[in-house]
Amino acid sequence: MATAAKTTQFLYEDVKPNIGSRILNNKADLLAGTFASEIRERLEQRGILIFPQINFTNEEQVAFTETLGTFAPEGADGRNVSKITLDVKENPSAAEYLKGSLYWHIDGTRNDVPILASLLTCKVPSPKGTGNTGFCNTYAAYEALSDEDKARYESLNVLHAPWASLFYYEPEPSFAKLKMMQSIGEKELPLVWKHKSGRKSLVLGCTAHHVIGVDHAESARIIVGLREWATSEEFSYSHEWSVGDLVIWDNTGTMHRAEAYDPDCGRMMLRTKLEGEEPWA
Repeated sequence: MATAAKTTQFLYEDVKPNIGSRILNNKADLLAGTFASEIRERLEQRGILIFPQINFTNEEQVAFTETLGTFAPEGADGRNVSKITLDVKENPSAAEYLKGSLYWHIDGTRNDVPILASLLTCKVPSPKGTGNTGFCNTYAAYEALSDEDKARYESLNVLHAPWASLFYYEPEPSFAKLKMMQSIGEKELPLVWKHKSGRKSLVLGCTAHHVIGVDHAESARIIVGLREWATSEEFSYSHEWSVGDLVIWDNTGTMHRAEAYDPDCGRMMLRTKLEGEEPWA
C-alpha cells in the first residue's frame, strides 16, 4: 500500500544563528508523529527546539516523546513524568540533588550511554526575570574553535563526577554528604565527543573535575576557559518560560542549566526523556 503524502508543512523559525528553533506546527500533527523525522534532524542541527504554549497534558507529553524515539521512564517506580522543582514540598527526594542543575551540565556523565534528549514542559513559571533555562550548543562551540585548539583538545580526557558539582552550591559539605555524592559514581570521558554522524562536540559542565594527566592549574584553565567559550552569547540561549511551553534539547550536543529562582515561588516543570542511542566516544 502506498504511503499517503504529508499534506502539511514542517514549520519552524530559528532563534539565533547557532542555537535554537521554534516549531510552529499544531498539536495534532506533533502527536501523530507527522514530523518526527524532521524534528529529530532539526534537534541535532540546532541543539534545542521550542514549542511555544503547545499545552501538552502529561499523557500527551508522554505520547509526543514516544514519537521521537525510545521513551525513558524515570525513577525506580517507573514514573513516566518527573516533577522538576526546588520546592521540597513537591519533590522532597530530588530537590537537594537538583541544586546542581543551577550550573551548566550535561545529564548522565557517569553513564555508559547518556540520554539522547530531555523534554520539559512549563506548568508554573517563576516570577518574570527569574527561573529561565539556559542552553548552549557544544557542537557549534567546538566547530568554531581554531584548528590549533581542536588538535590540542581532541586527545584529552576528563574525569566527570556528580560529587564535583556539590562544591558549586555547598563549598563546605559534610563528610557524610560528600560520601553519599561520591557513591553515585564517576567516569572518565573524552573532552571532545566524536559522534557517529561525524560531528564533534565538547563534553563539559559542573561534573568535570579535572583533565587526566594535566597539571591541576592548567586543567582548571582548560575546563573553565572552554565552559566560558561554549556558554558565550554566540552559542547560548536563555528561555523565558510561559505556561504551556515545551522545550526539547539534545543532551548529546548541548549543556543546560536552570537560572536562579526562589524555591518557594511554585515554579513547576514536568520532564520526560528519550533513551540514549550512542555511547561516549
